[in-house]
Amino acid sequence: MVLPDLEQENQSRPKDSLEPGYLVICWDDPVNLMVYVTHVFQVVFGWPKPKAERHMLQVHRQGKSVLTRESLEKAEHYVHQLQRYHLHASMERDG
Repeated sequence: MVLPDLEQENQSRPKDSLEPGYLVICWDDPVNLMVYVTHVFQVVFGWPKPKAERHMLQVHRQGKSVLTRESLEKAEHYVHQLQRYHLHASMERDG
């Protein structure tokens, strides 16, 4: 009897298909300056300045930006971090 190689099968599928994901969203607000929002994204996510600025501009121009897709625990962590910096952030289930 030959058993399927489950380890290889799991590795060939993207991680996203294995567990539900949660989107971390930052919403526009009339309070925080754009340079501050960029700085917070750099600190919380460890992003380089150009990526942080792209997301900040999306928040500013479109009213929100989906910052990342994570597990429930990581998404909650990021939302709490952003809220500690007084940004309007939330999460929602992806899919």
